[in-house]
Amino acid sequence: MARFPVLWAVVFLAIVAACGTAEPVGTTASTAATTPTAPDSFPVVVNSERGATTISTPPRRIAALSATHVEMLFAMGAGDAVIAGDLYSNYPPEAVELTQVDSFNLNLEALIDLDPDLVILSFDPGEALSALDAVEIPTLLFGTPSDLDGVYEQIEALGVATGHEADAAVLHAEMEAAIAATVAEVGAAGSGITYYHETDPFSYYTPNSESFIGTLYALLGMENIADGASDQLGSGFPQLSPEYIIAADPDLIFLGGGFEDAKTVEARDGWGSMTAVAEGQVIVLDYDMASRWGPRVPELLDDIAAGLLAPVQGGAG
Repeated sequence: MARFPVLWAVVFLAIVAACGTAEPVGTTASTAATTPTAPDSFPVVVNSERGATTISTPPRRIAALSATHVEMLFAMGAGDAVIAGDLYSNYPPEAVELTQVDSFNLNLEALIDLDPDLVILSFDPGEALSALDAVEIPTLLFGTPSDLDGVYEQIEALGVATGHEADAAVLHAEMEAAIAATVAEVGAAGSGITYYHETDPFSYYTPNSESFIGTLYALLGMENIADGASDQLGSGFPQLSPEYIIAADPDLIFLGGGFEDAKTVEARDGWGSMTAVAEGQVIVLDYDMASRWGPRVPELLDDIAAGLLAPVQGGAG
């Protein structure tokens, strides 16, 4: 159950942001890096969701308090400069050796004692930004993007911030090409196919097509049963009920919470008669990839596509 806090946090942050009580979590074109850079061309100015930040020298001690951004930094070749991640930073394998920092119960004194020369946050848990500004530690804020363009903008911004602009551009291009290939392979197979993406089996807060992960399914032409539910907070995560899900009877069920499998879903009251369950179309996704927006997004999309194409091609779900 160690995974539940971070999974719920993803949903919680989306809801809080929709209420306007936290830093905005959407990434737009305005958050892209604004100063072209090379390793020897510092200082640079990088725009993030907290505004413009000047980074005077190439960072050598980065505290990236988000597993997603740890993955991005390693993927663009900046991993050697990362000294700390959050409690869930477990990829690539080298990341498990980083100092772990609890980003949800952030001890600012302990963070500052690590002597970082750049801090990356996915949200501000309180007074982190002002405290880090007070001690002149450059800090960037990048929350969950609304779509793939937001992912690429974060990658490019981190490339500028770390002196790995060219590497970041390559990573962006590779991800974009891989995603395009998957979309081309699927073709029209997703048309008319309904799905339910489960983030946890407790609250039933479910991503709709306005959420980041919902946009991935939409690339494959699939129809989200959560789109018909009321999203009063505009968070992209309406709260469904088991009765709603059963009545919607999706063709496919994707489990992204790391808790359940096809057998446990089938054992739920009333779920055994659903099309996806009866036909063996319950697909378990990798929890980490399903809850992050980093360089493994193409792999996640591949897994979703495989689940979609399995019944079309006569394979097992």
